[in-house]
Amino acid sequence: MKREMKAYRLALKDPRTPILAKILLGLAVGYLLLPFDLVPDFLPVVGQMDDLVIVPFLVVLGLRFIPKEVLEDCRVRADEI
Repeated sequence: MKREMKAYRLALKDPRTPILAKILLGLAVGYLLLPFDLVPDFLPVVGQMDDLVIVPFLVVLGLRFIPKEVLEDCRVRADEI
């Protein structure tokens, strides 16, 4: 897991990574850090479920836009670090 996180961080800095992937991953991080949600947290169950659905969806979608060869290169570089 630690290696994958390093690889993803390297992939975000890589110039071969499409801007759309960077935007989607940035939105996921921003959604976690911002104090407001699309669905307020005070609503039972649904308020917390939006965080559990939206953030992973944005991350998976963003990672799918990163070319496989870029991720493989970044994984190799992460192993070297």
